Amino acid sequence: MTAVALAQGIRAAAARQGLRSGCDKQRIRKWEQLGVTPDAETQLYIAEVLGIPADAVIPGDWPTWLPAARCALVPLGPSSTVPALREALRTTMERSRRTVINAISGAALISLAGSWAASDSWTGAGRRASTARSVGDELVTLLQETTARLTSVATEQRQHTAPIVDAHLATVTDLLEHGRYTTKVGLRLHALAAQLSQSVAWHRFDLGAHAEAGTYWVAGLHSAHAGGDRDMGAALLGDLAYQASWLRDPQTASGILQRALTRTEHPVAQSLLQLRLARAWAAQGERRASLKALTAAEHHLGTSSGEPCPNWCAWMSEADLAVDSGQCLLDLGDSSRAHKLIQEGKTLLPRSRDKTRGVFLAYEAKSHLERREPELAAATARESLQLAHRTGAPRCVELVHDLLPRFDGYPTAQGVPELMALAAAWASFSCP
Repeated sequence: MTAVALAQGIRAAAARQGLRSGCDKQRIRKWEQLGVTPDAETQLYIAEVLGIPADAVIPGDWPTWLPAARCALVPLGPSSTVPALREALRTTMERSRRTVINAISGAALISLAGSWAASDSWTGAGRRASTARSVGDELVTLLQETTARLTSVATEQRQHTAPIVDAHLATVTDLLEHGRYTTKVGLRLHALAAQLSQSVAWHRFDLGAHAEAGTYWVAGLHSAHAGGDRDMGAALLGDLAYQASWLRDPQTASGILQRALTRTEHPVAQSLLQLRLARAWAAQGERRASLKALTAAEHHLGTSSGEPCPNWCAWMSEADLAVDSGQCLLDLGDSSRAHKLIQEGKTLLPRSRDKTRGVFLAYEAKSHLERREPELAAATARESLQLAHRTGAPRCVELVHDLLPRFDGYPTAQGVPELMALAAAWASFSCP
């Protein structure tokens, strides 16, 4: 339903009560994008238009009583940061109420990426409302330093810090919405909101809460765009594309990445996005496009820009390039070269990245199966499972469980019965 049609319906509902409503599409835009709450009477009219019983309307709980108010995609705009952050925070609140949350559509994400690529950032705006409380540099510095410590703890400990990171993001959102600050402080707050949103999103992604993860990445994109950080915006789009690939939607992933790459600046950032694009093309069987993207990823990784590498992609290394290149070749049917590259990448990966190692091991197990080496595949898959449990990453468990049916042809091979028993014992390990 368009905003015009909804407005017409609301006016008609009011007229049936012998009343008059001045609702128009501009007012609906305020409800959808600017966080304005319609009055109780208007909410009853909205329910009537949408065919919702009047007793389902809870005016103080707007918009959560709406059945379609899940993962709304807030369009980019000069005042879109806080509504996007509020939408993300609301998904967590709704999960606690066991509300069903739907994912954002691929078409909407590609459209959002196109809007980001085609628009300039809305930077330079401080907030100086006289009734707001002042936000100073010292407070922002404290939040930045604490965030840096929380997001740099050992991999297996990060699962325990997630609630604190969530609380930091809620605090920063409150400061952006209600605080009084200078332009400089405002830019720092937007940068912090983008970083925190990305961290929260990855935590939700690891737990398999994909709808929540998507809304947090989108919220981070709004924050990065408002702060004028092009590479951070590209990073968040790249994360959304990675999620799409994970959910077996490589068309959406390639659509997002092609738009993100048009405005990406740092060569390491370009390398990471090209590598993800190569994976998306390979999953679609587009061999030539995939190999072209792999070549670009390798080229950019070895290019120096003279600028510091953004923190969000500072981990990008030859190990990642080797393993993801191997995954591309595996999807394209070149299992022998793929296996060699995946093993090479696993060897290069530092011990500090054990969660990534768990993913790499699952990829290696798959390559062993492609080579009809069930014993090695079972041993590698079991190691991946153990790492996943230690680091709190159910998505790694999911990768291994996806491989289990392929062991059916090797029921008595060494290590296979033990792997099956372990997988069955830990089958309940999922998003809390």
